Amino acid sequence: MQIRNLAIIAHVDHGKTTLIDVLLRQSGSFRAGQQVAERAMDSNELERERGITILAKCTSVPWGDVRLNIVDTPGHADFGGEVERILGMVDGVVVLVDAAEGPMPQTKFVVGKALKIGLDPIVLINKVDKPDQRAHAVHDEVFDLFAALGASDRQLDFPTLFSSAKQGWASDDPAAPGGDMAPLFDLIVRHVPPPHGIDADGPFRMLATTVEADPYLGRVLTGRIEGGTARTNMTIKALSRDGDLIEQGRISRLLAFRGLKREPVDHADAGDIVAIAGLSRATVADTLAEPAVDTALPAQPIDPPTLSMRFSVNDGPIAGTEGDKVTSRVIRDRLMREAEGNVALRILETESKDSFEVAGRGELQLAILIETMRREGFELAISRPRVVMQTDEETGERLEPIEEVTVDVDEEYAGAVVQKLSERRAELAEMRPSGGGKQRLVLQVPTRGLIGYHNEFMTDTRGTGVLNRVFHGYAPHRGSIPRRRNGVLISNGQGDAVAYALFGLEDRGVMMVEPGARVYEGMIVGEHNRPMDLEVNILKTKKLTNIRAAGKDDNILLTPPMRMTLEKALSYIGDDELVEVTPKSIRLRKRLLDPHERKRDSRRVEA
Repeated sequence: MQIRNLAIIAHVDHGKTTLIDVLLRQSGSFRAGQQVAERAMDSNELERERGITILAKCTSVPWGDVRLNIVDTPGHADFGGEVERILGMVDGVVVLVDAAEGPMPQTKFVVGKALKIGLDPIVLINKVDKPDQRAHAVHDEVFDLFAALGASDRQLDFPTLFSSAKQGWASDDPAAPGGDMAPLFDLIVRHVPPPHGIDADGPFRMLATTVEADPYLGRVLTGRIEGGTARTNMTIKALSRDGDLIEQGRISRLLAFRGLKREPVDHADAGDIVAIAGLSRATVADTLAEPAVDTALPAQPIDPPTLSMRFSVNDGPIAGTEGDKVTSRVIRDRLMREAEGNVALRILETESKDSFEVAGRGELQLAILIETMRREGFELAISRPRVVMQTDEETGERLEPIEEVTVDVDEEYAGAVVQKLSERRAELAEMRPSGGGKQRLVLQVPTRGLIGYHNEFMTDTRGTGVLNRVFHGYAPHRGSIPRRRNGVLISNGQGDAVAYALFGLEDRGVMMVEPGARVYEGMIVGEHNRPMDLEVNILKTKKLTNIRAAGKDDNILLTPPMRMTLEKALSYIGDDELVEVTPKSIRLRKRLLDPHERKRDSRRVEA
């Protein structure tokens, strides 16, 4: 059977996973009447909750006498490492673009990677059933984007289809809806070439592009067979990028993708995408090959991480009461295991044995890791995100990561957005109307200037603005950026928060805890309405007497507290503060809990 390997790439929320649902149904991968969850490829619990794709995943559908191996990729820039590593095992890409929004930052990021390694694109303009669709204008914007990214003449001569994945059709003309996805299937078979650069008669070789742990099979490595044939029980070895031997073993299970399942097969030929079990130490970017092979396959370089956080053992007074994985050894093992499968992460041990520096692509990627760990029972203390600086080798100048930010906002709020981002050292690159009374702003902003900005952005635009960001490059350091303007309210004792005390403190600022919440000395319980920090007694109770006073039995009505999600907490804290994360709670605290130690530390910093 002939094979076509392709990836579907697009910006977040442009409809990749919904499109694959339709392709699976119309190719006959599901039996008649089979109940299948919506967005079947988003199998991860967090993917379903957030409505985004986090992990790149493979599926396979038959079309006539051709088998299409399709890779669903993440659409968020923070998970760009997932996209970069799988592009090397496909021979074509379907670039999915929203018919109303047009090409967005992540589209530009991934398409640039695909064009650079010579993949021929198919453009699918999706959601043409939307009332605000502008399919033909978007088609022109895609062409301009390809030209700006340095596409070759062959790549610029891309075929285009218009579709509504939600309604299940594709067509040459947006005004003439088709009945199904057959035009897209046929175009893929015609336009995507068979696997190239493979050696069918040579020894078995495969570059691992994803790794996962299976409770029954152990470590499972997925990739495209670059040469020869893989067979169950054959002896293979794993080579590092430098060609060093990592281990030798046997293929205990050879799995091929069939719809949403992985089915065991006896053999697989060059060009096919398969999963292999049987090795215990091989990981992403390693070469799996027959024992006679001594040269590793080249792996695609991965862009460096731009943001880091410090993951520490939770040393608070109530540590270990809500989670069961609290020691540095367990945390270290979990982080190292994550780094094996996620090539965009970098884990460094610090001078302290109780903390680890974790660097990644952005706040969302690291927040997803923290959320996954807390659901597994971990307790952690997380520092404020910091950008990963570089140094110019020639001039010795400090360089910082810059992100390209695209903002779609109502015209009346555009001024406020530009002003706030300018204060954060942003430079406006483009400003144009995008239809419907909205403006599209393109700015280049230091990564550190975007930490903690999203909540401010949503307030300034009354919740109507859309902000997308993608890594642009490194540039000279742009100077200081204003921090959080308000101080915090800090508990001066340990116990349960009292409603009477909270009521008395409402004039001091906005509270973050409810009556009955467990607090301790050094824990942040609210935001002060002045720039300095303030220690408060949140445990104060009303003095009781045997004399009945007027108003004694009045109900206390408290203002609802400020709710802290994980992402909001990470962007809110200062350099001397931590987020305490447990399976049940998210708390904010000072790094030094003792007030005398905090004073000594502040004097040392001032000196």
